[in-house]
Amino acid sequence: MSEHLLSALNPSHSAVPYSRPQSPNAPAATRVGFVGLGAMGYFMAQNLANHRASLPNDNPPLLVWNRSPEKSKKLLNALGEDKIRIAQDPAQVASECDVIITNLANDAAVKSIYEKFTEELRRAPPTQHRIFVETSTIYPSLAGELDALVSSVPHSHLITSPVFGTPAVAAKAQLLIVMSGDYRSKKEVAYIFVPAIGRKVFDLGGNLEKAPTFKLIGNSMILGTLEVLAEAYTLAEKSGIKILPAPGTIAYSDKMAHDKFDGSVGFAIDGGIKDASHIRRLTAEVNSPMPAIDVAHQHLLTARALHQSRKQEGKAVFDTLDWSGIIAGTRVAAGLDGLDINKHDSIVREG
Repeated sequence: MSEHLLSALNPSHSAVPYSRPQSPNAPAATRVGFVGLGAMGYFMAQNLANHRASLPNDNPPLLVWNRSPEKSKKLLNALGEDKIRIAQDPAQVASECDVIITNLANDAAVKSIYEKFTEELRRAPPTQHRIFVETSTIYPSLAGELDALVSSVPHSHLITSPVFGTPAVAAKAQLLIVMSGDYRSKKEVAYIFVPAIGRKVFDLGGNLEKAPTFKLIGNSMILGTLEVLAEAYTLAEKSGIKILPAPGTIAYSDKMAHDKFDGSVGFAIDGGIKDASHIRRLTAEVNSPMPAIDVAHQHLLTARALHQSRKQEGKAVFDTLDWSGIIAGTRVAAGLDGLDINKHDSIVREG
């Protein structure tokens, strides 16, 4: 679904919509840092480090930092010191790298990290071009706040570059990437990202809010589809009917039909709730109602509450719930067990 939306935006078959940068500091030799090794960031950093090591240039290892050091150590142990270095703090990443990539859980974490970046660089201003690449799903207005921070530092530019895809897609370096911001910076970053972490870049122009807005629109389509699927599957379960996965949404249909709600290999429900909240805020700001997203948000909250309750009781099947668990909201509303299809698969209609 996201790919169709992006293809309509930019029908070009080229993986990168820019000519190669002519800068003497070639992208492959650039010092790159990565902050945030969560479900998506870990695979993005892993693939980026492997790709850079495979190039003929003498590339420095990828400098990484994560709030919980275990993830950084795991990546270092997996790839080795020739590909990965661990930073002591975010300030080190900002001070030592030419390109700094962030992939973080929420807006508060993003702003906090960028404040640390700029605090360090104001103390020791860079003398060369520096690019900050924000790849998280953020509310669009935050891009302006980040730009105010970054632009206060000499030679520094921000681009917003959210990605489309699940952790499984990130692991295969098949993400779809959208970019907005400074043109020269986008050119340099695009050739760092493709094919290292993604397969195609889409340019949304110079307005930094465009890429985050586009990401929320794309996610609203996915979330709206999840809500429709959840309602349809719940109706089928109540009616005692076994239905086949819907074409075009087979992966999520399969998860709902068989309770495959493992968020550690999918999209964690906390991220879904955060994105739903952003989408609802955006619809309010532009006076464009999306009632399906309002309902989906409520059902995501119900699903998370049920899952947290089961974790406290020691009965949770998965440590992290996938956002396809949204079906728990519709099931509960229909009087069914929210997270266990086996407890209501024999329902039959009364004559």
